[in-house]
Amino acid sequence: MSRVLIAEDHPLFRDAVRGVLEHIFSAEGRPFDAIEAATIDELLAAIEADDDFDLIFLDLFIPGAQGLSHLVTLRARLPATPIVIFSSVTDATIVRQTITCGAAGFIPKSAGREEIGAALRIVMGGGVYLPRRFAAESDAATLRPRPRTEMADDPEHGPLTARQVAVLELVAAGKANKQIAWELGISEITVKTHVTAILRKLRVTNRGQAIVMFQKRLVAEALS
Repeated sequence: MSRVLIAEDHPLFRDAVRGVLEHIFSAEGRPFDAIEAATIDELLAAIEADDDFDLIFLDLFIPGAQGLSHLVTLRARLPATPIVIFSSVTDATIVRQTITCGAAGFIPKSAGREEIGAALRIVMGGGVYLPRRFAAESDAATLRPRPRTEMADDPEHGPLTARQVAVLELVAAGKANKQIAWELGISEITVKTHVTAILRKLRVTNRGQAIVMFQKRLVAEALS
């Protein structure tokens, strides 16, 4: 049986997502079970009880969320499970950051049932889904899968890892190391280690330069 976790605080949106999923799975003759969560605490409790999910549908601003830290936490806990972001906010930078942090797709809450269904089929097929206007910005003529294996996982070399992106995102939000450590559930020493690695990877000397570099270059590379 396929299991999906729907983390969304609005009942109407949960019902809409569940309905699309039921249609997709029933068309394929696959049994389907949906677990629901309306807050971060309920979400974490759900994966603590049983982390065997085939897909996670995540409201970007679910009550209790702190930036993108909840996405990074899920990505670290469930590295093989596709995570689809569902949000009413479609700012280009936020969309790109969610993909950089390991989301397998981003669906606007303004999307219709057909678009949601198309997005979920792409994600469940191993690809990454972006709304059409963001695909167009990356010179994509059509929405197409993109292997998630392109995500960086080396903390010392190459592109930023998902955890390093999460640290930098919180740095950009004006968070101190102590706050970042608390929100990501890591030590302050680990935060400092990540910041040092970030500066080295981006070839800059301070946090401000790292934020500018990240926004102008690295985020764009995630969609290239």
